Amino acid sequence: MTFDHLSFDLQPHLLGPTLRLRPLREADLEPLWQVSSDPLIWALHPDPSRAERGGFERFFAGALASGGALVVSETATGQIIGSSRYYEWDPDHREVAIGYTFLARSHWGGTANREMKHLMLDHAFRWTDRVWFHVASSNLRSRRAMEKIGARLAHEAQRPLGDLMIDYAWYCMEKP
Repeated sequence: MTFDHLSFDLQPHLLGPTLRLRPLREADLEPLWQVSSDPLIWALHPDPSRAERGGFERFFAGALASGGALVVSETATGQIIGSSRYYEWDPDHREVAIGYTFLARSHWGGTANREMKHLMLDHAFRWTDRVWFHVASSNLRSRRAMEKIGARLAHEAQRPLGDLMIDYAWYCMEKP
């Protein structure tokens, strides 16, 4: 099957053994806020204000506006456990980034992050040759998670976060 590399669906419905990913919608604000309000989720992140209502609402509005945000839920219960998104889709270079990811602490250390990322990678590689992950250099937990899924550190560079420039580790995965 051949896919038009310009028609990459940034908000697919993806189903795995234990997780379901679907496009983010306005109605997801409250259930996602319940997950995001745990300050430990954001303890290593450069924007810990996402654990506060105002900071989360800014994050959520950006996610909705991005056109690439997905909500993650358990298939067995339907419970929302986090979100992620595709961004910086570059059809000319056949690459996209995956990020803005967070999961409920109840799903840390298990298979949820790996399953979610593999669902997103499998979908992306239908149209892309390369996927980027931008992780704050100081976020050691997320950096370890990148390595656990097989991403390789390509380089480090600064990226804007609001009015600040933050040091990021750029991880990459190539199409198999």
